[in-house]
Amino acid sequence: MSAMDLLDLDSSLTEEERQIRAVVRQLIDDRVRPQVAGWYEAGQVPARELAREFGKLGLLGMHLTGYGCAGSTAVAYGLACLELEAGDSGVRSLVSVQGSLAMYAIWRYGSEEQKQRWLPAMATGEAIGCFGLTEPDHGSDPASMATRARRDGDDWVLTGTKMWITNAPIADVAVIWARTDEGVRGFAVPMDTRGVAAREIGRKMSLRASVTGEISLDDVRLPADAQLPGAVGLKAPLSCLTEARHGIVWGALGAARDCLETTLSYATTRTQFGRPLAGFQLTQAKLADMAVEWNKGYLVALQLGRLADAGKLRPEQVSVGKLNNVREALAIARQCRTILGANGVSGDYPVMRHANNLESVLTYEGTSEIHQLVIGQKLTGVSAFT
Repeated sequence: MSAMDLLDLDSSLTEEERQIRAVVRQLIDDRVRPQVAGWYEAGQVPARELAREFGKLGLLGMHLTGYGCAGSTAVAYGLACLELEAGDSGVRSLVSVQGSLAMYAIWRYGSEEQKQRWLPAMATGEAIGCFGLTEPDHGSDPASMATRARRDGDDWVLTGTKMWITNAPIADVAVIWARTDEGVRGFAVPMDTRGVAAREIGRKMSLRASVTGEISLDDVRLPADAQLPGAVGLKAPLSCLTEARHGIVWGALGAARDCLETTLSYATTRTQFGRPLAGFQLTQAKLADMAVEWNKGYLVALQLGRLADAGKLRPEQVSVGKLNNVREALAIARQCRTILGANGVSGDYPVMRHANNLESVLTYEGTSEIHQLVIGQKLTGVSAFT
């Protein structure tokens, strides 16, 4: 049993869940860990190559059923996210955006023709998807989105801009959300459609091992069957975000665990004043507090996963997990950096990379403030959003 598992939480998992976790951990150890520091430093990642490798293991859309998807449990998917993000948040984002946003939107709201066209290729990683909701001037307030879709005969014409879109520069299809005369609607937009352009966003200080872009839609003409027929209103994209946030609840724990395991190893071997750092009371207090928070976060994730598998998971419960686990993971990464001292800022150790990544994870798919308001509304019955 790992020294991190203070509460013997591993015993709560099934044998199949442990096996899935082991397979993903081995893949990350073999394929990601040896290269990720270089990817991060260069700001480049072989995303398409990784997607195909993840597809071979059934990790893309793994919690969905049919169309070549694995149909795994929510807990198994969560454990996979944990191991992926122990490698790097950007790597988990690649899988999460592909499966829990782009694929999930088509799987839940798309027509049978759309599902058959896109999902099997996306499950193998041969086709890459992205999710276009956030805009340059509209992040936490998607109801104010400026992207428009208007009817022109039997066609739709889309105009607007989407920003901070993971996978956009390499995507084959984008799920684009736009305002229409009938309200918000979703569209499956092939990225090679005339009028669609994707620009990679550079100079990032976080999630550098991830491909992020801006999508411009200049009078993009789409046939009527590009619309996702089941996506009616803003609840549709928000339900996709709830799906993806569940993976983040688990994933953030992976980044925190990697920081803690690195720091435990460092503290037991680094000698100062004639003894290991781990022998000092202040160091042990830091390690103890971080391990306690990590175990509490794992309990939250496991509970949410079991609720999801029972079909009982509610959006505000996911907000509890996202708010707590990302906030605590970032605090753990920062504290671990203090124990590593100057080495904590070196690319030879993963701690600062995880800390920088978690700054983005703290913000995307719902800032801490948004999740506080979701929870506050549940507690008080009063919405503070409007």
